Amino acid sequence: QLQAYGGGLVQAGGSLKLSCLTSGGTFTGYSVAWFRQAPGKEREFAAAIRRSGHTYYGDSVKGRFTISRDNTKNTVYLQMNSLKSDDTAVYYCAASSSIILSSLGTPSAYGFWGQGTQVTVSS
Repeated sequence: QLQAYGGGLVQAGGSLKLSCLTSGGTFTGYSVAWFRQAPGKEREFAAAIRRSGHTYYGDSVKGRFTISRDNTKNTVYLQMNSLKSDDTAVYYCAASSSIILSSLGTPSAYGFWGQGTQVTVSS
């Protein structure tokens, strides 16, 4: 079970750090991703970190967001800097034990999902 938290209201240009915690298990051996979904829009890939530690980012967040993991705490983080109003969305974390590189940005490739946490950026 995944739990995403850390969302909130922030002004444009500010920062937030999201956390995705797994309970009753471990992230070791899993690829973990963050997706986001704004009202009326499709779920969008934000970032992923593979079990190797390699990271990948969506074009809209590249250079501003950083994904990291701490396997000792069973937690994956998403540090979000230079936030814009377009970043307003519900953010979800997802995990997969077996995913190919080309599917990292595909929501259906992940078998485990957290409940989502709202991020609102005011302009």
